Amino acid sequence: MSVHVGIVGGGIGGLAAAIGLRAQGVEVTVFEQAPEFGRVGADINLTPNAVRALDGLGAGVGAAIRDSAARPSYRISRTWDTGEETSRLEMGAAAEQKYAAPQLTIHRADLLAALETALPDDVIRLGQRLTALEQTPGEPVRLGFDGGVTAEVDVAVGADGIHSSVRSELFGKESPEFTGVVAFRAVVPSDRLDVPNLDAFTKWWGPDAETQIVTFPLNRGRDTFIFATTPQESWTEESWTTPGDVVELRAMYERFHPEARALLAACDSVLKSALYVRDPLPQWSLGRATLLGDAAHPMMPFMAQGAAMSIEDAVVLTRTLTLGGPDVEQALKAYESARLPRASRIQIGSRGNTWLKSSADADWVYAYDAWTTDLA
Repeated sequence: MSVHVGIVGGGIGGLAAAIGLRAQGVEVTVFEQAPEFGRVGADINLTPNAVRALDGLGAGVGAAIRDSAARPSYRISRTWDTGEETSRLEMGAAAEQKYAAPQLTIHRADLLAALETALPDDVIRLGQRLTALEQTPGEPVRLGFDGGVTAEVDVAVGADGIHSSVRSELFGKESPEFTGVVAFRAVVPSDRLDVPNLDAFTKWWGPDAETQIVTFPLNRGRDTFIFATTPQESWTEESWTTPGDVVELRAMYERFHPEARALLAACDSVLKSALYVRDPLPQWSLGRATLLGDAAHPMMPFMAQGAAMSIEDAVVLTRTLTLGGPDVEQALKAYESARLPRASRIQIGSRGNTWLKSSADADWVYAYDAWTTDLA
């Protein structure tokens, strides 16, 4: 298909889509509103479904992410007060053998760097904040940006996050919903912790569905990432760079098991953010424009699938735009049909927060292959 695809948003999903499409000979331009890429954002759990999708992009992406990532040995569920293990799923080499890809835990900036490196500099246009999207039958999609800058593309992809401007242009303005839950993040050198299972992805399930502590290794195990959530209606700051209070953090989990408290006691500093979501959309595409990643399906972090869903979206969109005929709108409908049910199921499941609490049924998530899933 000979088209020019304009991707609004230079995050994980947008860059993955650009790499996939360019590998198939499609002209792509990425419009990113930030003036530069910075080392911000959360650390990411790339489960086997996400790693397998990234490996298929080629361009050295798979090797680059493995260079700095850690490989958790297990995915463990523990009860918040007793410390009882309620499930243990073998990962590491066993996951790679079963799912044809490992689980990797990595900083978001390192993943973005691997994706950016796979693209020529002239593909990404920084400092481009979308202000308008116009479609007229038989004509290119017209994009408007701050400062009166415009661009014309054959396909517009909104990969611009939970506050997506493309989503607003297609389906009207709305605001994401504050969940009443806040998240704390910290990174601690592993040699400062005397806690078992530091080489594993461990989830401490709290007394309610909103409360948890998750830890996993980073930087080949040299560091431990700590992520904790709890209800708190009084905090609505959404930024991922806002400092929190470590004393408050420890107090909120003072009834947790001693090993869980030891993790928080080692935190010298912490970042704090309110969590927002949207309900699943009935459709993602309109005309020759569509949505991808958090722009289409922002979700709670409880299944650790936000980044994975964006990457899967990128792969399936690449396939529908390059394997089908010349009808762009039909290709976008095929993409939506292939992706919306799965993404919505995980979006809803992430809010419920029960997955893998007491069982090890991970196959329906981890075994999915975006490169071979049926597009019919």
